[in-house]
Amino acid sequence: MERLINAFHNSVRAFSRLIRSEKAFQQEVILLAIAIPVGWLVASSWRGYALLIGALLLLIMVEVLNTGIEAACDAVSREFNIDIQLAKDCGSLAVLISVIIAAGVWGIAIIERFTGLPL
Repeated sequence: MERLINAFHNSVRAFSRLIRSEKAFQQEVILLAIAIPVGWLVASSWRGYALLIGALLLLIMVEVLNTGIEAACDAVSREFNIDIQLAKDCGSLAVLISVIIAAGVWGIAIIERFTGLPL
């Protein structure tokens, strides 16, 4: 049980630091806060709602991992290194892919809701 409590404290510390200093994380958390009630209006089922919110949670998770990669790379060296650049670029690509997934899930749900056509 102590391990879970320590993990929770570590997570709260990371959330607190990211919400204070990372603009992308701040924007995604605000987007999630808006999406929670809006998703209820857009979704046609509990499963659809879970998918909408889950897509945004996936985006936030990937953003957190990307920030961790960037922090680790910066801790190793702030000088240019082609391998560090690749690591940071791959993290950025992962965020872009998760944005595309979230936008696609929300786009399909919105089209379904307003056209009445199941896609």
